[in-house]
Amino acid sequence: MHYRLKRKVREVKIEIRGDNRMNREKEILDLAAQAGNVLLENGAEIFRVEETMNRISQYYGIKNSDFFVMSSGIFLTAEDNGGQMYAKVKHIPINAVHLDRIAAVNQLSREIEEGQHTVEEAGTHLEKIAAMKGKSDITRILFSGLGAGCFCYLSGGTLWDGLAAFAAGLLLYCFIIWTEKREKEISRIVIHITGGFLATFFSVVFFLLGFGTNLSSIVIGSIMPLLPGVSFTNSIRDLANRDYIAGSIRMIDALLVCFGIALGVGLMYILYHKATGGMPI
Repeated sequence: MHYRLKRKVREVKIEIRGDNRMNREKEILDLAAQAGNVLLENGAEIFRVEETMNRISQYYGIKNSDFFVMSSGIFLTAEDNGGQMYAKVKHIPINAVHLDRIAAVNQLSREIEEGQHTVEEAGTHLEKIAAMKGKSDITRILFSGLGAGCFCYLSGGTLWDGLAAFAAGLLLYCFIIWTEKREKEISRIVIHITGGFLATFFSVVFFLLGFGTNLSSIVIGSIMPLLPGVSFTNSIRDLANRDYIAGSIRMIDALLVCFGIALGVGLMYILYHKATGGMPI
């Protein structure tokens, strides 16, 4: 009787240790998935997401794990020494690029490898990174105008053309921020078509008012804040790393944005010619 009781206690202890180990492994894998989530939703490349997740899981002792990352989702599976399986699927829609959050997660993963954080501390840091505030609205509007003016000048515009593009870029980004603050979400295609239309409209207005002499340069500069330069570059990097599905999806998304902008610009030119009887601009 005494022997059976001791054996039962030993089995219970082993079972508890096994449960604790499995719970610990789940915490580590959830941490890796959370890091991948933050990276992917902020525009990181596929190889960067997979590398970061592997770094975190391997440092904390997870050996038998597999991560499959696509442009809009993360698939995670793992097996412990007892043969128990753990799986997780996370859908992540394509979103805007935030390089500061990507850089922060990269730095955190390297600090984890250096032994600076426990699992709990790393999770707290990730939550802070995910909640990082972006630039203020005023800063974004000003740099949108600055970028538009500089690109206008680089495309062959004069100083006055650059000032017209600067003003058009300011007004354009006021519209972009307004769409972000709406309770009801607007389709990205509609936003970019409307953005291209408004950028051209503001450029034409400033041109007709005598601000600038080269309308093409003004329009080119004013639409620059809308162009998905980072997303397009990342799609090429994904393709170069043989992540063909993710790279193709991101490239199609970037090309659709460009198509929407071009459609908006074309609509404005057509409406202007219709309204003025074909008066040249």
